[in-house]
Amino acid sequence: MSSKSELRDLALHRRDATGPAYRSAASAAIAERIAPLIAAAAPASIAGYVAMRSEVDPAPILAAAHRRGIAIGLPAILPGAELAFRRYEPGAPLASGGFGTVVPAATAGTLDPDLIIVPVVGFDRAGARLGYGKGHYDRTIAALHARRLRPPLVGIAFALQEVDTIPAEPHDARLDVVVTETEILDFRERGADRR
Repeated sequence: MSSKSELRDLALHRRDATGPAYRSAASAAIAERIAPLIAAAAPASIAGYVAMRSEVDPAPILAAAHRRGIAIGLPAILPGAELAFRRYEPGAPLASGGFGTVVPAATAGTLDPDLIIVPVVGFDRAGARLGYGKGHYDRTIAALHARRLRPPLVGIAFALQEVDTIPAEPHDARLDVVVTETEILDFRERGADRR
């Protein structure tokens, strides 16, 4: 079995090899595919992110949610490496947040999202996720669970980011759903420990 580091490098290489036109079209297809899922969940608030490098761009998803009156939160890294989801109005100015991210101002309020759109470096068909290896989402999700909050974790990725089995560790938060430009993988029905 390949290590997380090897799988991460493979998935990033595949994703980085895509061009802007592919990423734009695939991001639009993912936004279209995820819309009924969000409508069915009927969240009052949703957390997303601002795409960096070659990531799937969730901006169309967040804009559609905002038009339906759903509050938007974007992640900001806190001391201790947890994330706070700061309130965001599409079009509002963003500031540098470290690690190449941009975030709402520190004065923005925060929210506990009813659904989290999670950035993905790689994923497998069991709902395991590779991020950038810093553990920000794992720690944040564990903290939400400790407060008895269990928002669905929806990963968005290009289909080519799928990798063979990811060697998941006990602290790794598993995705409930992965949405690509070609399919929706829903792991909630499998009865596995979703952590």
